[in-house]
Amino acid sequence: MTALLIGINTFREATRDRVLAGVVAAGVVLLALTQVASPLALGEGRRLTVDLGLSAVSVLGLLVVLLVGTSLVAREIERRTIYNLLSRPIARAGYLVGKWAGLSAALWVVALLLGVALLGLLELRGFTGHGAAVTEAVYLAGLELTVVTALAVLFSALSTPVLSALYTLAFYVVGQWSYDLRGFASRFPEPLSALLGTVANVVPNLPLFNMRALAAAGATTSWSHLGMATAYAAVYAGCVLALAAAAFEKRDFK
Repeated sequence: MTALLIGINTFREATRDRVLAGVVAAGVVLLALTQVASPLALGEGRRLTVDLGLSAVSVLGLLVVLLVGTSLVAREIERRTIYNLLSRPIARAGYLVGKWAGLSAALWVVALLLGVALLGLLELRGFTGHGAAVTEAVYLAGLELTVVTALAVLFSALSTPVLSALYTLAFYVVGQWSYDLRGFASRFPEPLSALLGTVANVVPNLPLFNMRALAAAGATTSWSHLGMATAYAAVYAGCVLALAAAAFEKRDFK
């Protein structure tokens, strides 16, 4: 119950933040700019619109995580409001889970708004037949942001906002190349191969959540892919939050 209340409060704070409004506005502007570039796409205006629209969901969502998520806990410490919170019968693990859940919910709202804007633009342009594909792609992008938010909460609980943003961005970038990193690992001798393989397994498997190419072609993915992505996001985020809670329990605020 405590985590739920903290999550609701975090969601309210996040949605009132000007960053979210700016991100949604930037996404709408980006969608409008795709229409300016459509005549230069050599007949691939539909593909360009879908691809850039879905990219905006991921990139702008990441921007929110870096600007807001990486300072979730640090901001409470700086304002000293965390002392009042933790002096009450509130578990530190519940506090972190609430922070993660609240920001994740706000990011889902952003993804939903940008997804609806993209679908509306496609309808206005007469590009029909992409509803299911775009919906699935937005759902997977939301799962991706949920995983990245868990990493941001972990680093925010352990470090400063600047370092938290750098660590989260590093995990995001390396996670986007996790498949290639595993391929490179097999080409190097030990112990470098083992090191690269370990890094590829530790960072999130973000290509699992990327179906922009499919959606741009109007194709949907399989239910097994959606189920596996959902399960992976839940397990990975749960492990990261458990690690964050264990480390946060040992942190002394006196």
